[in-house]
Amino acid sequence: MEEYDIIIIGGGPAGLTAGIYAGRAGKSVLILEGRALGGQIINAPDVRNFPGILAISGAELASNMFKQVQEFGGEVKFERAMGIKDMIVHTDGGEYKAKAIILATGAENRKLGLYGEDKLVGKGVSYCATCDGNFFKNKTVAVVGGGNTALEDATYLSAIAKKVYLIHRRDEFRGDEANIKKVKECDNVEMVLSANVKEILGEDKVTGLVVELKDGEEKEIAVDGVFFAIGYVPQASEFADLVKLDKDGYIETEDGIHTSAKGIYVAGDARKKDLKQLVTAASDGAIAVSVALKEME
Repeated sequence: MEEYDIIIIGGGPAGLTAGIYAGRAGKSVLILEGRALGGQIINAPDVRNFPGILAISGAELASNMFKQVQEFGGEVKFERAMGIKDMIVHTDGGEYKAKAIILATGAENRKLGLYGEDKLVGKGVSYCATCDGNFFKNKTVAVVGGGNTALEDATYLSAIAKKVYLIHRRDEFRGDEANIKKVKECDNVEMVLSANVKEILGEDKVTGLVVELKDGEEKEIAVDGVFFAIGYVPQASEFADLVKLDKDGYIETEDGIHTSAKGIYVAGDARKKDLKQLVTAASDGAIAVSVALKEME
């Protein structure tokens, strides 16, 4: 059985950053990734909110981070972690023992499963207003959702876009009164309530939405982009028998790093946090390694 100082489960920005920092510290490190390196960021055609980099594609950024991991001696295996027992990670391809394990499995954006939703990601479909809002300056966009994130996204986009439609399937919002008040004060935000998005229009880019209103009537709304703010699905269920998860499936932690299991840490969107961004994921990865190294001594 192969043994490593640190095993990182997940090859997104948090996991890759952890790999860089562990390698720089002279530790043997293995990153396990069951899908594609980079996580959700590889779907971003243009990243402009990472400090020090004016513009880069998400795929190129992930590739550069992977090269850094390799430069510092880190190893990557494309295997899916199935569980952990006695600090041994069991995957669909083998077993690996570690002194410390970092869970960086992330969270996926909750989707509606509409026709064209996946095809038009990065071409008008987005799940992050603060990431992609600037691409829609003086354009018309829609925000789909009724919680605090949707309300905050609509308020944020109102300062960038010419027009914002806020579409919610219920007749009232689930967010805080303060956020509801803010969005109502935005002159260019139009609320479309008791409405369900049925279809995303457009072939090479988003051109509009089809929504079904309360009375069953379908209506087309012309937009240049649509931001879905309907929540996330944390990718941590495989470890529910080992670390504590909250009611939504996120890994519980008192300090943002330690899980309920000794020697196992968490980084990135697999834990509950307010801001899910590239820069915070990278920060989490660096901090998790720093703490793990001190406790391994």
